[in-house]
Amino acid sequence: MKIGIFDSGKGGLTVLNEIKKLLPDYEYIYVGDSKNNPYGEKSEEELIEITTKISKFLICNNCKIIVIACNTATTRCMKTLRKKFPDTIFIGTVPAIKVACDNNYKNILLLATTATINSKRVEELVKDNKKEGQEIYLKACPNLASSIEADNKEKINSLLNEYLKDYKGKNIDCIVLGCTHYPIVKEEINNIIHCNIIDGGYGVAKEVKHQIELNNLILNKSNSKTAVYNTLTDNII
Repeated sequence: MKIGIFDSGKGGLTVLNEIKKLLPDYEYIYVGDSKNNPYGEKSEEELIEITTKISKFLICNNCKIIVIACNTATTRCMKTLRKKFPDTIFIGTVPAIKVACDNNYKNILLLATTATINSKRVEELVKDNKKEGQEIYLKACPNLASSIEADNKEKINSLLNEYLKDYKGKNIDCIVLGCTHYPIVKEEINNIIHCNIIDGGYGVAKEVKHQIELNNLILNKSNSKTAVYNTLTDNII
């Protein structure tokens, strides 16, 4: 058995890298769904259809664990996927708001897609973890993930300056990256607002390790062999 990971393009590779650091000997299948990027602009019905097809592909290729390396797909699809495929372990990706709050940052800025920002899950994370004296600012970043996917550096810098300009005077001491594409431009973000930056990749990796141990799974070990597919070029969905 293998570990499957998917995202709306190359962003989920940031999560895959964290998992491989913690579990270097396992066999992985990664699906980058560039054809349907960005997920944040899809309806829930579209996303469920897309993620169901990808999950079927990974399950047919002997993936017992599937990591949804996308905050939007996690918040909108994971419950449905768990019901559709009850014999598969699904691990989601959510913004690391709890980590930021537990580390007692005072002025926390969450950057994410519009769909993630507006999700009930983010509302719950803020409600459950915000402490007295903490401020949590939520900022939707339309088109940022797709610009990162396209490696459009001029557009990326323009969008980041536009989205972050209103927070320069708010003493932001922590930025939470609520999209797996955003760690790719962590340096660019830090150049505009210099503070601690947190993403959820390491937390996801720890949960994968925990689920392997909890379920006594015997997975293929092959010196971190990884098969990478992209829906633009590979006919998999």
